Amino acid sequence: MTKRKEEVIYQGRILDLARETHLMPDQREARFEIVRHPGGAAALPVLSDGRLILIRQFRPAANDFIYEVPAGRLEPGEDGAACIGRELIEEIGYAANKIEPLDWVYSTPGFCTERIHLFLASELSPAEIAHEPDEFIEPQILSLNDALAMIENGQIRDAKTQICLLRYALRKMQRS
Repeated sequence: MTKRKEEVIYQGRILDLARETHLMPDQREARFEIVRHPGGAAALPVLSDGRLILIRQFRPAANDFIYEVPAGRLEPGEDGAACIGRELIEEIGYAANKIEPLDWVYSTPGFCTERIHLFLASELSPAEIAHEPDEFIEPQILSLNDALAMIENGQIRDAKTQICLLRYALRKMQRS
């Protein structure tokens, strides 16, 4: 597809919204509304005893508390590992001495450019939590089995969290 035309409709602190016209493979023109997002990073923090740290965070868009892995938006020029290193301290009060890539995913490729880099964070050491003013976050420590059960029973609905947990579980299965 070739982008033919682009109009920025909104520019905000977190995202921009554009209307784009693309030439499709069959030569038709089609219009799309695209949310432009700088991308983000998320990590599954693993304590030395094997337990995991998730967060329970109020999300206004869901109008509810959501169980998630710590995550954040990339700052200009920032890579995913640096971003998640900062977010782990801010959200759960731990610094990670080891940050390993798990994968990356598009959050919602039907209308959004956001690409989330997924990591496994280990060799954790305590640090001072520094929540953003608009965040309400409660760290939750649990086993992998409990987290997987939370996916199964519908308590974990966040896609990046499900993917991190499932990728981690697959990695553990492959190593045993």
